[in-house]
Amino acid sequence: QVQVVESGGGSVQAGGSLRLSCAVSGLPSRFYTMGWFPQPPMKERAGVAAIDSDGETAYADSVKGRFTVSKDNAENTLYLEMNSLKPEDTAMYYCAARDLKLWAGYRLESTKYNTWGEGTQVTVSS
Repeated sequence: QVQVVESGGGSVQAGGSLRLSCAVSGLPSRFYTMGWFPQPPMKERAGVAAIDSDGETAYADSVKGRFTVSKDNAENTLYLEMNSLKPEDTAMYYCAARDLKLWAGYRLESTKYNTWGEGTQVTVSS
């Protein structure tokens, strides 16, 4: 059974940085896709960054140049480095996993993922 656990959230001022981590366990094969899906208050969850087992990435336009997704295969951990944070980045950030390589156009689609963490809160103040 695949499990993911997020950590690293917190409160920062606008312009600051945070790094989120997602510990992954139970992936049944070496083919997978993982992503980060923030959900602001009263809004739907939407993907901002994803990476697959071959290291191919996808980013939402809103975070390009500011966020970087990466993975450490030895540590079975997914990361999201967030720089130049804005108040509109405030959200509960969920890590998600899918046990196959998603087509590029699907990597930021929440409906394509079948394993979710509990989330970690990110708050950016102005």
